[in-house]
Amino acid sequence: MKVFLILFLTCLSQIPSTGIAQTGKDTGEIMYAGTMPGHGSKGIYVLGFNRKEQKLVEIQTVDEKRNPNFLAIHPNRKYLYAIYGEGMSLDDKMGTLMSFTIDPATGLLTKLNEQSTEGNGPAHVSVDPKGRFVYVANYGQGNFAIYPILSDGRLGKAQQVLQSDGSGFDTALQKHPFVHSVIPSADGKFIYVSALGLDKIMIYQVKDAGNFLPGNTPFASSKPGSGPRHLIFTSGGQFAFSVEEITTTVASYRRSISTGALTPMERFRMVPDTYTERTSGADIHLSPDDKFLYVSVRGMNVIAIYSVNTKTGKLTFIGREDGHGDHPRNFCMDKKGEYVFVGNMKSDNIAVFKRDTKTGKMTFIREESVPQVACLIQP
Repeated sequence: MKVFLILFLTCLSQIPSTGIAQTGKDTGEIMYAGTMPGHGSKGIYVLGFNRKEQKLVEIQTVDEKRNPNFLAIHPNRKYLYAIYGEGMSLDDKMGTLMSFTIDPATGLLTKLNEQSTEGNGPAHVSVDPKGRFVYVANYGQGNFAIYPILSDGRLGKAQQVLQSDGSGFDTALQKHPFVHSVIPSADGKFIYVSALGLDKIMIYQVKDAGNFLPGNTPFASSKPGSGPRHLIFTSGGQFAFSVEEITTTVASYRRSISTGALTPMERFRMVPDTYTERTSGADIHLSPDDKFLYVSVRGMNVIAIYSVNTKTGKLTFIGREDGHGDHPRNFCMDKKGEYVFVGNMKSDNIAVFKRDTKTGKMTFIREESVPQVACLIQP
């Protein structure tokens, strides 16, 4: 991608083992991009964002493997975890989960260790808010695996692998469970497993000893054929919003803080009834103040925007913003809620938007080239 030297005060020497591009002491805010293979993709891209210049700069590429399609960061911001579609060896049919240290001054990554994902087609990785565990969802295998985080950020072997079975309403698209994500509650007491192929969000209790048991209400059902993909909670944990891939819908739930149970509330289709092209829901995020919900729609290639009533959890549609690219698989918002970065996988670009914190609307600023970008995350 383009390198804007104006963002850097002092150039550092290259470090061949990690494939660093241009970098320096003043890289601005750090962002990590996971990518799919192809189109010249090099792996994980470490990017600097300068808020004044509103530009992204490549400062490192990590080419351990070719398919780091999702990333997660430890709550202490010292470690990053990545899932790879490739196995730990050439004949390994599983994926790989890898841990890295994050340099606190530069954001650069250094590999620590790796473990098997214990399933093929890994699609999502997340970290326990208390820093105890890493969770991996294996879309192809239909299972998810739980890993202990050691004191130095390294990963222990999977301590539990939970397999799902069955199929869903849509005989073409839901032949298998297709576990797509594992999202922990903010207090770390529950995890929520979206099984796209079963139209279920499965709920598990998390015990400090590392035991994971089905919740008193073990799952919430979505509409048959909808395909729940990712889930997001309000900061207080009382409401949850699910993006449903197959029907391009967003569903809201009231959540019990004590039991973790989800009670369905509303459901909205994110594209107009007059739009006849194929679409699918992808990623979902809330603004830092919980007042606005953003959901990416592939096919139509937009970000759907809703206002959120913070007392009732009710959604009101605001509009759709062109994602300025093809296939917005993933996006993220900066910690201040002032910028939105949309990763358009098929058009190999990150679209940068300025966000109005009062209205929730987005204004396109620029785009930067990153091949096959599949995940964006900030520490």
